[in-house]
Amino acid sequence: MTALVIAEHDHGALKPATLNTVTAAKACGGEVHVLVAGHNASGAAQSAAAIAGVAKILHADGASLAEQLAENVAAQVLQIAMGYTHLLFPATAHGKNVAPRVAALLDAAQISDATKIVAADTFERPIYAGNAIATVQCADPIKVLTVRTTAFDAAAPSGGSATIESIAAVADSGLSSFVGAEIAKLDRPELTAAKIIVSGGRAMGSSDRFTEVLTPLADKLGAALGASRAAVDAGYAPNDWQVGQTGKIVAPQLYIACGISGAIQHLAGMKDSKVIVAINKDPEAPIFSVADYGLEADLFVAVPELVKAL
Repeated sequence: MTALVIAEHDHGALKPATLNTVTAAKACGGEVHVLVAGHNASGAAQSAAAIAGVAKILHADGASLAEQLAENVAAQVLQIAMGYTHLLFPATAHGKNVAPRVAALLDAAQISDATKIVAADTFERPIYAGNAIATVQCADPIKVLTVRTTAFDAAAPSGGSATIESIAAVADSGLSSFVGAEIAKLDRPELTAAKIIVSGGRAMGSSDRFTEVLTPLADKLGAALGASRAAVDAGYAPNDWQVGQTGKIVAPQLYIACGISGAIQHLAGMKDSKVIVAINKDPEAPIFSVADYGLEADLFVAVPELVKAL
């Protein structure tokens, strides 16, 4: 058995999600190979070769892969898929864009959001917004998985000595084209990679109060800022701050929830956090059921006091 991890990268360097996916691939048994598909992506390929436990890097470099268009990356994966028993993608926006295309063209069932590798053909994944765990057995000769990266420790980024093999890049499919991108520039850690997250809910009341109250706490802790779906829908915070089933899945060392009631879809995105602190004046708020520490208080009083204490 040999597993192939489809690396997520920015051409120059790997993204952290790749390391967690490598750990999942190791649990499948057999060798682990990594596909780095990009343009002028030798930096990412070198980084992948250093990952502990990886045997081989397949480096596809071409202009058709410059923008990581899902159709072209899927075609690149399919070009080599028959040599593998497992194809693993991080369950990120990019991975979830490519994996279904690969599964459909292989006529294989996709295992989505795998949180545990039980055996080479058996996997666990959350269902019903994480309120139940399904154990799924797959009989397909090639298993296609997206991996919930927060469920697996990151592989060591150094210590490996994988060989790098260059493979031909696929031609542009012509099915889609890159028009442009608006990239948010953050002055603080990226949400899914942050060790500490401070999140606000609809109780914040406005975007101004959101910034005024939570930003000083995040600055003190060196934390990323997050938000519930209700806060995002109300316009208090941008979409890329949303934590939850329909936002980003996070598992930081510390998650501070301010004025978040704890709807199921929000809990699904953050309940794997190592330590959860909830500040809410409603003693019946569901967030307290998953919190390690709960403070029943008005957040507009408690958070500034916490900032002063820090």
